[in-house]
Amino acid sequence: MAKLIAKVLDFYKMFISPIIPHHCKYYPTCSVYTKQAILKYGVWKGGIMSTWRILRCNPFSKGGYDPVK
Repeated sequence: MAKLIAKVLDFYKMFISPIIPHHCKYYPTCSVYTKQAILKYGVWKGGIMSTWRILRCNPFSKGGYDPVK
């Protein structure tokens, strides 16, 4: 399941992401972070980590370097 989600994220990065204006304030981007988290920790924990990351991405956050730990 994790590999399937990683492939979906790769599709997003190649075909959908270039259409959307770049405005990510974190490095790595949320899609890269999600892929890394899911491949490292599995769908459940990686999905929770990714959801928390996306929730932190708001106008009041500073952003910056935030790797998967």
